[in-house]
Amino acid sequence: MSKITTIRGMNDLPPEEVRVWNFAEEIIQKVFNSYGYEEIRFPIVEKTELFTRSNESADIVTKEMYTFEDKGGDSISLRPEGTAGCVRAAIDNDLIRVDSPRLWYQGPMFRYERPQKGRSRQFQQSSAEVFGIRSAEIDAELIILSSRIWKELGIEGNLNLEINNLGDEKTRKSYAKSLQAYFKAFEKDLDEDSRRKLDENPLRILDSKSESVQSLLKGAPNISEFISKDSEKEFNELTLLLGTAGIEFSVNQKLVRGLDYYNQTVYEWKTDQLGAQDTVCGGGRYDNLVEELGGKSCPATGFSIGMERLILLINETLDLSLENENIDLFFVCLSKESIQKAIMYSESLRENVSKLGIKINMGLEGAGSQFKKADKSGASFALILGDDELKNKTISMKGLRSKSDQETLSYEDLEKRIKKTYK
Repeated sequence: MSKITTIRGMNDLPPEEVRVWNFAEEIIQKVFNSYGYEEIRFPIVEKTELFTRSNESADIVTKEMYTFEDKGGDSISLRPEGTAGCVRAAIDNDLIRVDSPRLWYQGPMFRYERPQKGRSRQFQQSSAEVFGIRSAEIDAELIILSSRIWKELGIEGNLNLEINNLGDEKTRKSYAKSLQAYFKAFEKDLDEDSRRKLDENPLRILDSKSESVQSLLKGAPNISEFISKDSEKEFNELTLLLGTAGIEFSVNQKLVRGLDYYNQTVYEWKTDQLGAQDTVCGGGRYDNLVEELGGKSCPATGFSIGMERLILLINETLDLSLENENIDLFFVCLSKESIQKAIMYSESLRENVSKLGIKINMGLEGAGSQFKKADKSGASFALILGDDELKNKTISMKGLRSKSDQETLSYEDLEKRIKKTYK
């Protein structure tokens, strides 16, 4: 049988890479929890209409979703993003009616697009969503929270914040008509993708990567010309709050985000360290989505971090040497009998010392080879069981992170030492 490889764009994470992911995920979870956000979990497969109802012209719907018919004849899709699923779960579980929940989640999303650095077909996001609060203050909290994540990770100097005000639905409609009128005069100069967006959602042309389209955008009308006084006031409140909090930002009037449900405030955290895939985190308000998905009218806002890009940025900018922190003790066993004895000793130690990580070598390699494995495991101590130790009912203990001499102890003395060390 020929070798079976992973599906293109869906990547493995070997243990060394997982350590960096764990480092990032644990910090993100800690920050979410420290702001009073609660974790929610929901399926990776949803009814297709959940994603199509509010995003008919978005690229992830028209080009990129993994959609198929199940055995019951229903159209279902692997989730291409998390917000719609989170909204659906909040409605289904009656979270919005009884509270103004602040939620977070982590997990895989799926989009069929060309794989490249920082972009996979299965990718991970860490996200926050807030329901039931319409104010500049909650938008500021989310942006400040994301900034706190960068600080805790040690990468705050490598990310820049861009924000924009998309206004309300009336603003978007007026601006869309103005963009249509402008680009109709240059329709022959637009690429195929931009011509499609011209009829479906002209605002999406602002996000085009085409150099010719970007050149045309220099003369296009700005959305600021259509913003209502109320929207402008709320946006000014946000920028004032960010300035007071010491959050540096720039206003990018071409920033629209990739999904159709955004309104009012949108933002992206970008880096110049990763080439074209420069957006690490993006978010904004989506005040109409809850009602569009069957709930009662409810303001909402949130953001998502692209974990692959975040990990790339961490690896590019931080000098991390993360060892396996799960292993404290490594048993070096020199016979089949010593392996069996190590299993019994290990269970007794785990019973008496909580959260103790113990690994038993079961390959019966030479002592030198086993000590190399012990050192590589990240363990603090090697516990040696050879013929002499079995005969005398003792265990030898050697520090792997210090130059201390090897000691031979009774099991009772070893347990006391371990309890004292890992209390």
